[in-house]
Amino acid sequence: MASKPKKSIIGQMFARKSIAQVQHETQTSELKRSLGKWNLLLLGVGCIIGAGIFVRTGSAAALHAGPAVLLSFVVAGIVCAFAGLCYAELSSTLPVSGSAYTYGYTTLGEFVAWIMGALLLLEYGLAASVVAVGWGGYVVSLLADFGLQIPPQFTGPAGYTLMRDGVPVVVDGQTVTTIFNLPAFLICMALAGLLVVGVSESAKVNNVIVAIKVSVLAAFILVGGAIVLGNLPDLVATNWVPFIPENTGPGEFGVDGIMRAASIVFFAYIGFEAVSTAGQEAKNPAKDMPFGIIGSLVVCTVIYMLVAAIMTLLVPYNTLNVPDPVAVVVDNFGAQWGWLAKIIKIGAIIGLTSVVLVLMYAQTRIFYTMARDGLLPKVFSRVNPRFQTPALNTIVVGVVTAVAAGFFDINVLGDMTSVGTLAAFAIVCLSVIYLRRAAPDLPRGFKVPLYPVLPVLGILSCLYLITTVPWDVLKFFMWYMIGGVALYFIYGIRNSNLQHGDWQDDAPDMGEFPGPVAGD
Repeated sequence: MASKPKKSIIGQMFARKSIAQVQHETQTSELKRSLGKWNLLLLGVGCIIGAGIFVRTGSAAALHAGPAVLLSFVVAGIVCAFAGLCYAELSSTLPVSGSAYTYGYTTLGEFVAWIMGALLLLEYGLAASVVAVGWGGYVVSLLADFGLQIPPQFTGPAGYTLMRDGVPVVVDGQTVTTIFNLPAFLICMALAGLLVVGVSESAKVNNVIVAIKVSVLAAFILVGGAIVLGNLPDLVATNWVPFIPENTGPGEFGVDGIMRAASIVFFAYIGFEAVSTAGQEAKNPAKDMPFGIIGSLVVCTVIYMLVAAIMTLLVPYNTLNVPDPVAVVVDNFGAQWGWLAKIIKIGAIIGLTSVVLVLMYAQTRIFYTMARDGLLPKVFSRVNPRFQTPALNTIVVGVVTAVAAGFFDINVLGDMTSVGTLAAFAIVCLSVIYLRRAAPDLPRGFKVPLYPVLPVLGILSCLYLITTVPWDVLKFFMWYMIGGVALYFIYGIRNSNLQHGDWQDDAPDMGEFPGPVAGD
């Protein structure tokens, strides 16, 4: 075991876990290896499908890109492919829990790993809040179909005017100002409870949820596509002309708006990154991880394009700035399709439930891994002896995501998620470049093609999309990161296992990843 390092502050900040340490952690982990390549692909599909299609596509089209949101998905998909290939190489080389956090620790050092942990809180924790807000929107819409009404002031963030079909909602002659998003808050707390009492139980359910979600989207594409094809000339003339609306300001339509919308929908692709958190639970990580990551990315990009095209053809894009844009579209299928509209909304609710579940799971495992390394208090790595889950860790994540979902606007939450995700992806691309130079002979189950061009393009494209985010969001992000850096010097560097010359290798079993667990 290494002795406690006697280095400068800079030397301590960039101290790295050795590859031998990472491989040792992999070999001594008690996490069950139960996930094959098709399980991992379904896990990625289960996480990716939800946020982009069911939630954020609407606001991206309504506020920024118009029908050209299709091009935004292309841009985001290309950028995401660069990062996805880098994730595939790292996950096949370093198949461990912790995902990008562990990759950063092994390649660029402890300080970068800490920064990555802070970014992943935005990427997973706030993403769960975004999807929970969308979940609440679909619940409200479905209940309204059955004549049930949740008081409108309890269906949105604090202090916002409630909008429907592009106009303010008026009740008793008064414009509704929302106080708290009760449905979004409750789903986060309920799923936190589920994760505390039984991870493996939720894993068995998720396979069914993914099947329902994909089937519902297939129905939406088939029926919506048939309606579009039957009225294509009129719909194109009405809703797709102009396809790229004229620019009206920074990030508002035109080419600038397309790029702004790309940064909004980008976070919807983080499902493939969640696959990499299951590195220690994959049967054959060197082969299965790249298959799950790239495969889920390709499948979901195709689905995104089809759904976005149907949405913007069937309804005016400016009516889609709502948490439940698919519900708005299916309500326009026609009275004869009312039964299908209800089924699609139910499927969306079920699907979004699985997304929140997986995102919250991934966040708890990031905290767990950081606590094992000494960078967070050990309480985050304590496993409940009865449930074999990090119970307190999970409760904290549940409360944070629930409060964010209950009080904050979906667009603000989504922008913060996008910035954190893009910054994390850029660091992952940089990690690939470093590891290729520092350990060229390390066995790799997958290598990024066209190296180093694609990793460099990944870094530059991620940084570019960050610049399209509003300044207020970037300012908050900078303060958040300053606070994170301060915490590292106050707590992390003083308690790091690596700084003390040791690491923990006796982690208890926490059960299976909450993804598809049926055999390949």
